[in-house]
Amino acid sequence: MYLGIDIGTSGVKAILLSEAGDVAAQATASLPVSRPQPLWSEQNPTHWWTATSTAIARLPADLKARIQGIGLAGQMHGATLLDAADKPLRPAILWNDGRSEAACQTLESRVPSSRDITGNLAMPGFTAPKLIWTANFEPDVFEQTAKVLLPKDYVRLLMTGEYATDLADAAGTLWVDVANRSWSDEMLKACRLTREHMPNLYEGPETTGALLASVASEWNIPTNTPVVAGGGDNAAGAIGMGVFNPGDAFLSLGTSGVLFAADDTYRPNAASGVHTFCHALPNRWHQMSVMLSAASCLDWAVRFSGGDSVEALISGAETRGEVGTSDALFLPYLSGERTPHNNPRAKGILFGLSHESDAADLGQAVLEGVALGFADGLDVLASSADIASISVIGGGARSNYWGRILSAALNRPLTYRKNAEVGPALGAARLAQMGVNGQSEPEFSAPEIDHEITPNQEDAERLAIKLERFRRLYQSTQDLL
Repeated sequence: MYLGIDIGTSGVKAILLSEAGDVAAQATASLPVSRPQPLWSEQNPTHWWTATSTAIARLPADLKARIQGIGLAGQMHGATLLDAADKPLRPAILWNDGRSEAACQTLESRVPSSRDITGNLAMPGFTAPKLIWTANFEPDVFEQTAKVLLPKDYVRLLMTGEYATDLADAAGTLWVDVANRSWSDEMLKACRLTREHMPNLYEGPETTGALLASVASEWNIPTNTPVVAGGGDNAAGAIGMGVFNPGDAFLSLGTSGVLFAADDTYRPNAASGVHTFCHALPNRWHQMSVMLSAASCLDWAVRFSGGDSVEALISGAETRGEVGTSDALFLPYLSGERTPHNNPRAKGILFGLSHESDAADLGQAVLEGVALGFADGLDVLASSADIASISVIGGGARSNYWGRILSAALNRPLTYRKNAEVGPALGAARLAQMGVNGQSEPEFSAPEIDHEITPNQEDAERLAIKLERFRRLYQSTQDLL
């Protein structure tokens, strides 16, 4: 058995993968997010550990006793600041936190070649600007900072006692020379940091340490079980879905939304807001178009409307089945936006209502708005990445009606594979299996296809018209707030 752990934003997911590649068991535990001020998004690092232990406790004891290796996946970009005794100095600043907008400008002015080094625009969600913000506004915290870890790597530290990270996750900090797959001293210096503040870098399948005896006893897992580097959630999700060769792509419908394209060549496209990072496998890279709010928009819509559940919201929209026919438009920028706008101050907008508008109209507008945001991202991603096929992963992958809308908005077929909802945890477990078996290249294929959704051309034509209105609405309102 191989254990895959995904430290997400809304919860931790743990799965057990058999040697044959089957998901034998899975468990979850929820996580709270704190938003103490506008643009802020934080989590207490101790909550990651509690939730991880809770999820693992919910796995079958007989299967846990057979675990041979562990892999980690997790939310990217979070700044976990530790003192010399490895104690968190403040709540972790998360990927969807927008407070460091000015720090991005500072960073790029300090290193004019930053986009060439990192392959990316400096965006508030990335880790490096958060440290400039901390130095400016919490200098006492900054001066005490001995290590900066990403969320899953804080959990790794408690598991193994080792400071380690994988290149895919590290590339999202803006401290990595992405082409050469190493820390960039120039980018670190711009944030008043050195390599001593950083964990050691590993490729995804490489072993970073072994499970401590105390943790093994608490979790009922064999002592000294190897822990591999794993990957940031998107790269690990790609491994889970078999997306690691040129032309392979996936669409992730989680808290955030991601269009991810694998490549064996480093091809940055920073000017368009596309992210270019190392993949979780050696000598591979990937590009991403990222929305900060995707499936989380449905949770918002349920709260906003006083509805019962996301499932009921989708069902109400599906009952009418009128894709692209409503006047209602929804801009899904509840946490700002990355690709293509790079605007942490962008706001969500619900537009085009009338006296006849109801909860079903709201649900339809939100489903379509997220899909149109993905269409915006696909336009810029496809300008520099080859995309032959798109698989769908994440919790939102369970809705075929949303799949119909997404397929029409993108005007491309979508492939749904088994275990799509556990993609990052599955990828982490597969990387553990590779590490234990001494493999640097995958010896597995994409999971079995469950079904495919092809675009309905009438839906696609209506949503193409709506996409133009969607873009004009953003352009007309972006300077009002």
